[in-house]
Amino acid sequence: MFSFFRKKPAATPAPTPAPAAFSTSPSSAPPPGYPSGGGLIGSALVQPMEIPVPAPIAPERQRWVDKLSAGLRKTSTGIAQVFTGGQIDDQLYEELESALLMADTGVRATQHLLDEVKRRVQASGATRPVQVKNILIDSLTQLLKPLEKPLVIGEFKPTIIMVAGVNGAGKTTSIGKLTKHLADEGASVLLAAADTFRAAAREQLAVWADRNTVEIVSQAGGDPAAVTFDAVSAGKARGKDVVLVDTAGRLPTQLHLMEELRKIKRVVQKADPTAPHEVLLVIDGNTGQNALAQVRSFDEALGLTGLIITKLDGTAKGGVLAAIAQEKPVPVYFIGVGETLEDLETFNAREFALALLQ
Repeated sequence: MFSFFRKKPAATPAPTPAPAAFSTSPSSAPPPGYPSGGGLIGSALVQPMEIPVPAPIAPERQRWVDKLSAGLRKTSTGIAQVFTGGQIDDQLYEELESALLMADTGVRATQHLLDEVKRRVQASGATRPVQVKNILIDSLTQLLKPLEKPLVIGEFKPTIIMVAGVNGAGKTTSIGKLTKHLADEGASVLLAAADTFRAAAREQLAVWADRNTVEIVSQAGGDPAAVTFDAVSAGKARGKDVVLVDTAGRLPTQLHLMEELRKIKRVVQKADPTAPHEVLLVIDGNTGQNALAQVRSFDEALGLTGLIITKLDGTAKGGVLAAIAQEKPVPVYFIGVGETLEDLETFNAREFALALLQ
């Protein structure tokens, strides 16, 4: 079993933590009557605690993080303005709450982050807004960490991947980019054009198949389930590493079309009892809280194993990943910030938190 995608760089040692507000060394002992071993904020004794300082990004990922930061600028600008003041007070926390909600972080995730930040600020004795920002970056990283998971290919041959999504989310384009990544890593890929309701989808997928020199199973006006069955059977017979199934775009409120997706999954299981091995949902990052509703609906219908978040470039709603992590933590395999092949990359929680909040 092996992963076709970049291994995450080794963690870079964090810089030395910021000094506590009051030193407890002999040269700067607290005044008489003050308890030793901590500092005072008001009347509350706080023990010195490490305030996280974001570690530098690995050089091979810096270009991607710069592109992600540029894409999330509309989201990050509103949040960054919160930390431009000179003190930590109730107004800062109120502005931070509003900024997170405006970024579509969601009520539950926003409350979780606020509670965590306040707790750590109090415990650390932080006195400057920039320290609050660093604590928020670390708290968001920890919240997003469960979503960080690589797509692994090779446990099954072929690995059968169903891809779903609403119209306009970038589903077929994401399949094309994913095919390119897989092919570049030496995997043999077979595409199944099961989006038979839209002629342009088949043509678009055929272009990606030609560009990546991979085979495609397509049938004009055919039954989506039949096309899928033929593709899975062909993938097994031809010894392919991966079969990617492009399904028809649909809204989760279109119950008859959602039932068609369930039918495709059942047919895949008939062709290979162990399949589908991955069920991915492609989400438009601009849809904000509606993305969370899509995750819930498609997960109920299909049992999702992973997400691809597209179109994060230029969005003011990048906080939706925090809402997903808090309420429906389905792993995020890839995020996209543009149309080119290089604009689809593996998801890394710390990189995303830095891009969103720096």
